[in-house]
Amino acid sequence: MKDKAAKALPRVVFVVGPTSSGKTDLGLVLAQNFGGEIINADSRQIFKGFDIGTGKPPGKSGRYEGQRAFMVQGVPHYLMDFLNPRKMFTVTEWRDKTMTAIRGIGKRKHVPLIVGGTGLYIKALVDNYSFPQIPPQPALRAAYEKKPLSELVELLLKLDSDASQAVDLKNPRRVIRALEVATFSGKPFTKQKKLGKPLVEALQIGIRHPREELYQRIDKSIDSMLKDGWIEEIRSAQIKGIPENAPAMTSIGYRELLKYIKGEESFERAVEMTKRSVHRYAKRQETWFKRDSRILWFKEKDEAVKAVGEWLGYGSLCG
Repeated sequence: MKDKAAKALPRVVFVVGPTSSGKTDLGLVLAQNFGGEIINADSRQIFKGFDIGTGKPPGKSGRYEGQRAFMVQGVPHYLMDFLNPRKMFTVTEWRDKTMTAIRGIGKRKHVPLIVGGTGLYIKALVDNYSFPQIPPQPALRAAYEKKPLSELVELLLKLDSDASQAVDLKNPRRVIRALEVATFSGKPFTKQKKLGKPLVEALQIGIRHPREELYQRIDKSIDSMLKDGWIEEIRSAQIKGIPENAPAMTSIGYRELLKYIKGEESFERAVEMTKRSVHRYAKRQETWFKRDSRILWFKEKDEAVKAVGEWLGYGSLCG
């Protein structure tokens, strides 16, 4: 009975890994080879108007078989470029909307491909985490945002001694959310995350690069983003009245470069700070994904395509 239940689950391919590892290109190749549709799992590429600095692939909003989608090279992407940059979007919302998209893709007899590096999104779907239903508390968040991260972490660990096992303690948003949940529920955050019954049959893959090579790829990507108008994108957000504490503006790099725009740092120093922040973020992503032994890592894109083809029953097709 258990095997039959597992076979009835939607089969979903996850392309995961740190920033600049080549997830976007691999996802597109897989979609084009195997008739796939992509669901975005990057918590920053969900925002409208925040394109360059989030590494959003060039595309435009449109329709695909009656569904609203962000079209990239003819491939539909869901949960991308749809949210007001001032709005919050929870992990639970992402998981639920992703399941709706997966069911729609299945009805069209296409392959659901989930592409992105937000580890908590991936974990929430693969392991069907249920999260505390505590709504955001704007006043509390505003107060916490004024405190240094070290003080927030110290407070969280007092409330939840196991927090380091489930919360990225270097990510202020995650720390504040955990504090928010613990404060208003009266229970430690880690005691409230529960595993549910499997929602999908998952194949998780990624491209692994040596650390120094990954950092070089990141630096090259940032240089390209700056040439493509990242500074102008931030200025445009300011002109539109998007506040500095808006969810979209907390994306890595935006705050660092904003210091240059405001005259608080030189351009060179702001770029250096941005690259260093993205390096640290990529390292945290690597650490997160390394904890999951189910992820298959490959050195080359062709190897990954072959593995996916075999899992889907296409033999050794390689793009």
